[in-house]
Amino acid sequence: MTAHEVYKSGGERDAYIQRNADRHRVVNSEDRMQDETGKRELWPAIANGVRCRCPRCGIGRLYRAYLKIADVCPHCGLELGNARADDLPAYIAITIVGHILVVGLFEFQAGAAGIPPWVYLLGMCFAAIALPLVLLPSIKGAVVGLQFANRMHGF
Repeated sequence: MTAHEVYKSGGERDAYIQRNADRHRVVNSEDRMQDETGKRELWPAIANGVRCRCPRCGIGRLYRAYLKIADVCPHCGLELGNARADDLPAYIAITIVGHILVVGLFEFQAGAAGIPPWVYLLGMCFAAIALPLVLLPSIKGAVVGLQFANRMHGF
């Protein structure tokens, strides 16, 4: 019989968790006791990620190359290699750039811009290629910061 089966009501289950709190502790890389369920600051971690810095200390570099996350933060020693941003940064970048390009398309069709079509097409093609490449490192850093703050994927 498991603890979950024995303590089905909320109050009894909370009492069980309080009595066994030491089992729910881990030691981080700095050998300090840290609660697994403790909250980390969300917005500072995301802001550090947007600046392409370590989500914990904000000083060490997040990337070792363009979009290649460093294995370990050189300043605080946080293991960054477990971060898995996958496709979310690309989806966010496509959404942002798509909205920018659609606004440009509306401006062009309304005739308010007063530019020749070939100049518009050249500018939009350049923007469609350059903007995602510029935005992706910061967006991916924000996703890594979000993962760090929520203790996802090995953080």
